Amino acid sequence: MQGGPSIPQAFRCGRYLLDVQHPLLMGIVNLTDDSFSGDGWRGDADAAIAHGLQLVEEGAHILDLGAESSRPGAQAIATRQEIDRLLPVLEGLANCGVPLSVDTVKPEVMRAVLSAGADMINDINALRAPDTLDLLASSTASVCLMHMQGSPQTMQQAPQYADVVQEVADFLAARIAAVRQAGIPLERICIDPGFGFGKALAHNIQLLRRLDVFTELGLPVLAGLSRKSMLGALTGRAAMDRMPAGIAAHLLAAMRGARILRVHDVAATRDALAILHAVESDT
Repeated sequence: MQGGPSIPQAFRCGRYLLDVQHPLLMGIVNLTDDSFSGDGWRGDADAAIAHGLQLVEEGAHILDLGAESSRPGAQAIATRQEIDRLLPVLEGLANCGVPLSVDTVKPEVMRAVLSAGADMINDINALRAPDTLDLLASSTASVCLMHMQGSPQTMQQAPQYADVVQEVADFLAARIAAVRQAGIPLERICIDPGFGFGKALAHNIQLLRRLDVFTELGLPVLAGLSRKSMLGALTGRAAMDRMPAGIAAHLLAAMRGARILRVHDVAATRDALAILHAVESDT
């Protein structure tokens, strides 16, 4: 994988063209009722909208809305329930000034939120469900393709790899090719190695250590480590107490080429990135 293309400077995200020369912050707006990290708004649209606006004020460049939990062991919810949770929040945040991403795997949900103006689909299944490629190709929305071994119900039971970095990179390369063949341009695609999605602690550490490998695929890399169990395993902290560990992990990801950081703690991560940029800047 040596000698791959450089990271693009711009990322087309629905209504917005984002500069990805420096890391962007994706703020999490969680509408689930069984969030692993304790931040779910349980379908309370007004509270979720207020939270999203607060994240924008703190410096979020993208908001990521999710109404179905993908934590290990999570059970799927009804499609109608997922849509009903998402649409009022999408409407309430439509003019917040940043792109709105929706975290979903269901074609029916994708269709509904794209019609409602979603700028991005964040799919842990990497558009492998029927009709999802055509849906995204016929829209102007961007897509995040993520690697996951297994499903949320089974992924952490016994994840195994011969070479986790190479296997994840090969999977993402294949999905990029499929998405391109469907007619979705490169400027609308980003990739995510899927920390915690079918990976043991050693796999997650290896992915973070060698995250620069994924930049060789020539697309913006999204890293989502916020409050995840790998941080708890390393620090002994409960999910709500993992902010310092999350900031450290996301700074390491940024230093290795990640250009979108999916975080709960936007303001604190923004401040940390400001220090990193000042130190690494040539000016």
